[in-house]
Amino acid sequence: MSKRDYYEILGVTKNASADEIKKSYRKVAMQYHPDKNPDNKEAEEKFKEAAEAYEVLSDAQKRAQYDQFGHNGPQGFGGGGGWQGGGMDMNDIFRNFGDIFGDESPFGSFFGGGGQSRGGRRGGARGGNIRVKVKLSLQEIAEGVKKTVKIKKQVSCQHCGGNGAKDKSSVATCKTCNGRGVTMRLVNSPFGQMQTQTTCPSCHGEGQTITSKCSHCHGEGRMYGEETITMDIPAGATEGIQLSMSGKGNAGERGAAAGDLIINIEEEAHEFLERDGQHVIYDLHINFVDACLGTTVEVPTIDGKAKIKLAEGTQAGKIFRLKGKGLPSLQSYGKGDQLVYVNVWTPKHLSAEEKKILEKLRESPNFAPSPDKNDQSFFSKMKDFFS
Repeated sequence: MSKRDYYEILGVTKNASADEIKKSYRKVAMQYHPDKNPDNKEAEEKFKEAAEAYEVLSDAQKRAQYDQFGHNGPQGFGGGGGWQGGGMDMNDIFRNFGDIFGDESPFGSFFGGGGQSRGGRRGGARGGNIRVKVKLSLQEIAEGVKKTVKIKKQVSCQHCGGNGAKDKSSVATCKTCNGRGVTMRLVNSPFGQMQTQTTCPSCHGEGQTITSKCSHCHGEGRMYGEETITMDIPAGATEGIQLSMSGKGNAGERGAAAGDLIINIEEEAHEFLERDGQHVIYDLHINFVDACLGTTVEVPTIDGKAKIKLAEGTQAGKIFRLKGKGLPSLQSYGKGDQLVYVNVWTPKHLSAEEKKILEKLRESPNFAPSPDKNDQSFFSKMKDFFS
């Protein structure tokens, strides 16, 4: 199927001025815009076709080449050069031509208005990333938490709106590249004429030039300032992981994309509990009498306290499992457990009377060690709990 004439696609004559071509393209693109024609393949192809025509006719060199050779020129518009026909990327259209729709576009942020496109400005440097450390308690890790931090960083200049210009009249389309951000030239080679594309040396790829800079940001479109950011930390975050907030880093130059905020998680040590993956461990120290006679004790947990009943003859090394009292996983459902490890405390200093009592007990048959098969070794118990 032969290609339609580019002038015909935009509805202009061959003598049309650059402004006429721009206005006509805007009209056609608005008519077939994807937001206005959802799930309409025919409209999408016409939208791409109009972008291909404008890509050629808006560039003085390409237009002259097209006028001389038509679609079958040295590079073949819509083939080796230009937009590759119907295979163009829609994002390329918005990135390169979104600025011609202006602030009055009914599609608002889709075109970005005022020279801003889906992919951000073509020119100024992207903002750098910022890293922050956020400390979390075990309770915050277990439940998730909102954290608010103040960050000193590069922010968009409020005086010029981030474009670096003194006012609206101080921004002009680059005359060298006609707003494209790139320049094209034909070079002779043994294989014939070849077309090369380079970043515009005048506007450095931005497509615009600033005739009078903003006095506050000196033309950068950003200033050193401070921003308060609220971040949602999900339950199960572990020390060493990194969370990212897109676009919350340093502002880019003259409207370019902002960097990201990288959040490094640090755990605050708990007063009583230690973490082991999704499990938490508590060392319970009981005296010799409680181990012999049994008792009820209270142990700390992540979200409060829990009571444990110790039976008569509780052995040192016994492990109690508090189901679901551990930490959630960031990637899956469910929680770990709290493991309570029993330690029988041996007093280091005894009175004379205490020694006499213990001496009498020493000879008692009940005090002779007599482990049975149910009394596992410490390592066996730990293996069972963590397997």
